[in-house]
Order: sequence, then structure tokens, then C-alpha cells
Amino acid sequence: MEIVFTLNSKQKTIQAEAGENVQALLKRLGMNSVRNSDDGFGFAGSDTILLDGHTVNASLLIAAQLQGREVVTPESLNEYGKLHPVQSALIDAGVIQSGYNDPALALLISDLLKRHPDPSRAEVIDTLSSIFLRESAYQQVFDAVDIARQRMADPEYVSHHVPSFAGDYRQVGKPGGKVDAERSIKAEPCFVEDFVAPDACVLKMLRSPHAHAFISGIDTRKAEAMPGVVAVFDYRNCPDVYYTPGGQTAPEPSPLDRRMFGQKMRHYGDRVAAVVAETEGQAEAALKTIKVEYEVLKPVLSIAEAMAEDAPVVHNGVISYGVGAPDNLEEQNKSSDPRDGRIHFNFPFGGDPKKNIAARGHGEIGDIDKGFAEADVILERSYQSRQAQQLPPEQHLCYTYMEGDRIIVRAATQVPWHVRRKIAIVLGIRQNKVHVIKERLGGGFGSKQDILVEEVCAFATHSTGRPVLFRHTREEEFIATSTRHVAEIDIRMGAKNDGTITAFDVNYRFNTGPYGNHSLTVPCNAPAISLPLYPCPNVRFKVDTYYSNIVPTGAYQGYGGPKGNFAVQMIVAEMADVLGIDHLDMIERNRVHEGQRLDLLGKVGEGKLPSAVPVAHSCALGRILEEGAANFGWHDPKEDSDNLHIKVGRGIATMQQKSGIPDIDQANAWVKLASDGTLIVHSGGADIGTGLDTVVTKLTAEVLCTELSEIHVVSGDTDHCLFDKGAYASSGTCFSGNAAKQAAEDLRCKILDTAAHLLKETVEELTVEYPGLVKGSKGSISFGDIAHYAESGTGCGQLMGQGSFITSEFAFPYGANFAEVAVDTRTGKVSLRKFHALLDCGTPINPELALGQIYGASMRAIGHTLQEAIEYDDEGRVVNANFADYGAPMVGDLPEEFLATLVPSNDPVGPFGAKSVSEISVNAAAPAIASAIHDATGVWIRDWHITPEKMLKALKESVM
Repeated sequence: MEIVFTLNSKQKTIQAEAGENVQALLKRLGMNSVRNSDDGFGFAGSDTILLDGHTVNASLLIAAQLQGREVVTPESLNEYGKLHPVQSALIDAGVIQSGYNDPALALLISDLLKRHPDPSRAEVIDTLSSIFLRESAYQQVFDAVDIARQRMADPEYVSHHVPSFAGDYRQVGKPGGKVDAERSIKAEPCFVEDFVAPDACVLKMLRSPHAHAFISGIDTRKAEAMPGVVAVFDYRNCPDVYYTPGGQTAPEPSPLDRRMFGQKMRHYGDRVAAVVAETEGQAEAALKTIKVEYEVLKPVLSIAEAMAEDAPVVHNGVISYGVGAPDNLEEQNKSSDPRDGRIHFNFPFGGDPKKNIAARGHGEIGDIDKGFAEADVILERSYQSRQAQQLPPEQHLCYTYMEGDRIIVRAATQVPWHVRRKIAIVLGIRQNKVHVIKERLGGGFGSKQDILVEEVCAFATHSTGRPVLFRHTREEEFIATSTRHVAEIDIRMGAKNDGTITAFDVNYRFNTGPYGNHSLTVPCNAPAISLPLYPCPNVRFKVDTYYSNIVPTGAYQGYGGPKGNFAVQMIVAEMADVLGIDHLDMIERNRVHEGQRLDLLGKVGEGKLPSAVPVAHSCALGRILEEGAANFGWHDPKEDSDNLHIKVGRGIATMQQKSGIPDIDQANAWVKLASDGTLIVHSGGADIGTGLDTVVTKLTAEVLCTELSEIHVVSGDTDHCLFDKGAYASSGTCFSGNAAKQAAEDLRCKILDTAAHLLKETVEELTVEYPGLVKGSKGSISFGDIAHYAESGTGCGQLMGQGSFITSEFAFPYGANFAEVAVDTRTGKVSLRKFHALLDCGTPINPELALGQIYGASMRAIGHTLQEAIEYDDEGRVVNANFADYGAPMVGDLPEEFLATLVPSNDPVGPFGAKSVSEISVNAAAPAIASAIHDATGVWIRDWHITPEKMLKALKESVM
């Protein structure tokens, strides 16, 4: 059918299929901005357009509805070589992270400012209610609206909304915008979906309707014969290779317990079969013809069920070891069922699959019995956490195609080098035949550290020779990707009457779900990230991780820290209450201090122990607590509600994280001097929206005394960059940044050597100065002239610096959350009146982005605390696998007063004193809010998330 309409002020006449979805139609017309986050439910707002001046979701329209009408997309704001005031305001305010939903956000704000040139906060909130912002949350958007409003009146307006931490530095610590933000805010091609060829095949996955079952029969013949079907895969014709989905440095400290397709289904949504077809409709039609017979087994859904003597065995396959096999391995394997496949441990880390144990760990310092004997008060408590979803706005996806005999993988991944390695292993080819290109990620939060779509997509292309796109639906994001581990923690703590902690004894039990990716490292991070906040001489911990049939778990921002910190912070709060000590005073008496040895961390690692006992080289926690208490009004009287049913309370919790994994992680970089004196950096680091490319650019510019505009960064490309372990463990700034800094310093030495030759001076007489000059006593020479000589027929060759960063030293960021809640004792609803997040990330390299990451991570943590959890029926099926039912926070859930503050320190490990910033910020919201709830009501909620139902039940029990 022919449709005539106006698109961004230009008349269009197009041919459309009857019923064609407008979101798909606009993508076909090159409108990259109109993205699909939610399968056309219109919840996320990433497909927002204006239709005759009204905001609507493109995915909720069909093509015929455009006839004779005016359509405006976010591309309408674009002007070549120039930013719209709203676009530049979003960048300056620090809102732009991945940028997946941000073009739609820019359109919404632009429309708002046309209707209301000076909008109220309520009007801004109303506008933002139609869009889901998971990364930077919503708080900085209010600043962006103010900047845009003023910039529309005065194009030269300069924002001062973000503090500077530059000091004597020219680039480091100075607000300046994300170097790649313009590309994403203008919706230029940058995400995987933007590079898919029109003739690409589509892969669709048939998934298990049962949480635990064997496939007893499968018939794919009808599917294989259907029009457009290229291939059908299942356990009978896929590689017999076992691997872990976890993107970790090899040899992985996770069981190799997954096959691309297995005969045994281990969770609701597990892979049964895949169809590759020429269109999405053909693939979906073919899936419906596949007949599968199941032998349904009893599911194991909880830790208690997994521990039971008669528990069904989730992994009853043949066990093998790389090294360190137990003496009774042959006996263990006698009961194996060949339908279960195999499970391999690279080295021993306590796994006992026949008892549903994926991994175990333990550690101890001091004399635990002596510590409890010295205590005047001993508390024993149990705490629980629930399973939460990362909810990146962009679903997991991958696009693969062949170039000769090489497979090209365009992936939204945090770990391009691990993806390359695993694809090569699964396909049985060499790594030089695999080229992974990390495109921009529309959010990851840890879930895109795991290899969940890339290997099957690559296999489909490698088997058929056809380009293939595999993209999860939003439901698949809930049932077939990594989620937060479930934890149960028993903790015993002793303290003297003055509040001095004498002993901790902690038993951690984790539910890893159907596969063991991160089953050792996430649980072991729980004690590692929490207990050192209160350096106690007598500590013992034990970790047990259990297999089950819940949907998969894996890496999630915080990586065990939120669960461990909830237990530790809560029992410290409870002890303060028992002793009658102010909670803040209790923390101050026992907290970690700068320069302190963290003896416990010498007993816990991520696959291997640290080579030396870590030290808190920098720690601004004292200033954080002092400034935070003053700004929050910790000691001020509470403003109680006039409503007697509303109870007000305050809480606090501290937090820490790491900045990479010493002795395990590595990062590498090159810096090349181009012929005109500009610079090209090849960084192995994977920028996942957090601004790592900007960090690399700033560090390079600082070392080489040049402008950011003189530097271009190539990153995350396995052909064109050097190895980097990937974007996880909060390692980007410290590891990838240090590698770039080292490479710049190496190039600086070579520039000085060459300049000394040309100027006839010694290196000691020369200095590198802004802008890109070498100066000496006899004169100066530009980088361009040096490069020209180096590349000439008599020169020394192109100048290039290389950096490779490894370390045995730790860089720990620290922080605290202060929370004030209002609890409605009639309904159980908990409202956040105030939430202040203070963070010591060393020297903030990109302060506006650092603040955005704190706001975003804090809001995710608030969501996990009060709203979010995956829910199951009795058979292990997820019942809230969509945005609307899951309940992630939106703009209306913002705290009434929300403040992020950077408190700098100077760390000797990180580049120019920097430490990590984003991941730590999810670690303290839950205990801060839970302790505030107790302050308000006298009730301790030890099972989070904290729903109104749990609140009412606890209130009722407290008066019985």
C-alpha cells in the first residue's frame, strides 16, 4: 500500500506492507533513533516520536495510521557539525551514558521546552514519565532542562552545574563532555542493530516451558522444510563442547557446565532449538512446528531444596578436572546420566555437583573463639536477598557474518577478547579466524559480561555461511540472561559495650541457578567487599554456592557486594541499637582507615589469593561521613509527618569496591603519532557507556599536553587493539586507563628522544608543553614536525607508545548512603524522602559522568530494595517477565531529595589518583533504607526486597 506523510519536515511517499509496524518502518527509512526496548509494549519510550505534535510510541502504530500526517523523530534535532541546545545540555549535565534511549529523551525535552519555555519540576516529571532511564536515572535531566532552557535564550551559555576536580591538571578532573556522546545523541550508527545488512537471516530460539526436564523426543522436520528456513539446530547437531557463559580470564574459576544445546533443560526458558530463517516471521512460524516431548522432573527452586538429602540433581553429568581431581572422582561418576552431558572444572574450587554444589570457599583470620569470648554482646542474624534483573535498555544481541574464512562478530559485549576465545573454542577454529567488534552497548550492568547470544549466532553463521542476527526479546532478557544471585547469609557478630567489634563469623549460601558462571567469584566477593569495611582481627567466613532451576544468574553490578554488605551493615546497625549507640558513631568507631592493612582480603580471591595482603592506600571515608552527616542533617531533629500513620526514620550504610582484580587482570594500549602530530589511541578497553574512551582520551591528553580534539580512540576491537580483560570488576579507569597512560608516557619518551636528535639537545634539556610542543633551550618543535621527520626516508619510523598494565596492588573506592524514609503503617508503603550518596573515587576523571553513574547505580539499588524481584510459580516459571509487571523504578520513584557528591582522594595505584566509581554505588542502598525503616518503626526487615506486604507483616508481628 502507498503511504504519503511528512517525516521531519520532508514529504515521503513509501510502499508499506499492510499492518507494518511504524517502528520497523521508520528503522527501514534510516531513523536509527526509534529503537525497540520492549517488544512494542510502549513502556520504555525508546521508540518515542511526535505524531501531529503529540508524543506517541512508534511501535504501537501501523503504517496506515501515518497517512497524511506529520511525523517527527529525534533526528529532527540534528544539524551537521552542530548540536541542538537540548542535545548539548544532556551531554553537559552528564546524562549521556550508553545513549540508547537518549535521542528519544532529547525529543521529549525539546517538545516540552517548545510548549513550556520555563517548565516546572512537575512538568518535567510528567514529560519523563513516558521513558525508562536505567543508566543515569533521571536526576541529572533536571539540570539538563535548565541548561537547555538557558542555552536556547543564549547560545553561548556555559554550564556550571558540575564541579571541577582538575586542580593543576588541564584535562583530568575537568567537566568536558563525553567524547563519543554526539554520535549517540544524534542516533548515528553505533549500536549493533545499526549495522545489520538487509539480507541478514534471523535466529529465533525455542525455549523450554519447564524448569527441569529431559528432552525425550524432538522432531524438527517440518521446520526444516518451511519456506525461508536455512537451518535448525538442537542438541543433536551442535558442537559437543562444554564451556561457561561467564566472560572471565582463563582458566575460568567457574564450572564448564554449558553446552550450546543440551538434552537436559535446567531452567524455564533454557535453549531447546534454534531456527535460522530469512525473515523473522519465517523463523517464528518454523518454531511453532517443532514438536518436543519432555520427561518433566521436579524443579529445585530454593537453596533449601538444593541442600535437601533427596534433592534432584541439577547437573548429573560426567565430571572431569583439568588439575586437582579428587580421589573419589571415579566413584562420583558412577551415578552420572549421559543425558546430563558433562561438567568440567579447570581446577578445584569446592564443586560437588552430585550434591548440587557448584563452588565453595572459606577463609579465616585471628582467633574466632577468642574474639567472641572478648565480646560483651553477641548477635546472630539471618538475611536474605532476592533475584533481580539488570534491565539494560538494549536487549542482548549479536550480528555475525563471514569475510572469506573469517567470522566477523558485531557484539554488544563487555568482554570482546573473551567472546573471541569462547567462540573459537566452541566452533573448533583458531582465534585469528574470529574478529570481534564491540559496538556501543545500550546498557550492560554485568549481564553483557556473559556470553549468552554470541556463540550460537556465530555457530549459525559458521555453519551456513549466511549473515545472522540473534536478538533477545524482552521476555528472553528475563528468563535467559544473567541476573543477580540469590543469597542467604547467617552472620554472628560480637562487640564490646563501647561498640568495638571483636568478631565476625559468616556463613554465605548462594543460589547460582542452572549454570555455574561466576559461582565462585560472586559469592566470594560478598565477604571481600563488605567485611573489610570493619577491619576486625577475628573473622571467619564460609561460602557455599548451589545449583538450582531458577533462571540463570551471573555477573550483576556490585558482583556479590550488595548481598554481603546488606548483612554486614545490618548487623552493625542492629548491634548499635542493642548497645544504645548512635549508628554513625558505631560506624566511626570501627571503620576502615587510610593506610590500613586489610588482612581478611589476603584470605579471599577470585580464583586465586592475592600475592600480598591488600592495603587501603587511599580512603576518604572519614570525610564522607563527616560531610555527609552535616549535609544530610543526621543529628538534626526529624520533621515528622502531621499524619500519625506516617513514621519517619533515618539510616546509613557504608560501602566499598575494588578497581579491577590485581594479579589476574591485564590491560594494554597503543598510542600512535599521526603525520600531523595528532594522536590515535588503540585501547583494548571496552567502553560500555561509562565513559572509558573519554578517560583514555583525557589521560593521553594530560600526559602529552594536547587537546582532547587532537586524539581519536579506537577501542574494544580484537583485530585493531591489544588484549584487555574487559569491562568488569570496576577495572576500566584503573587498568585500561593506566595502560593508556603508560602508552602515552612511552610515546612521550620517544618524542623527546626524536626531538633531542632534531634540536641537537639532550633529553634532559627538553620538556613537552601544551599544545603538542617540545621545547628546549635552543628552540622548539611541534609534534607534527617530529612526526614528519620520523616518517621520512631518513627518519626513525612512525612513533608509537605501548602500555601494558598489571598490578598486585588494590585501589579501593569508598562511599556511604544516607537515607530518610517515611513509612505508611496503614499500607506498608515506604517512601524515600531523602537519599544522599557520597563517594570517594579518588580523582574523578570525568566528574559529570561519575555523578551520572552514582545516580544511576543508586536508583537501581533503590529499585532492588523496594520494588524489583523476579517472581516464580510453583513449577519454576517466571510470572513477571516484562517491564510493567517487574516494576523497575521510573521518574515518579525518585527520592524527594536526591543528591550525589564526589569526595576526592589521591590513590597511588590509579591513574592521576583515580579509582572506580560506578559499581560501588549499588552496595549500600538496601541496608541504609532498611536501617531507616527500623528507625521509623522499630521493625527490622531482613529479607529484601522490602515490599509493602512484608512491611505490613513485620509491623503486625511487632505488636503481637
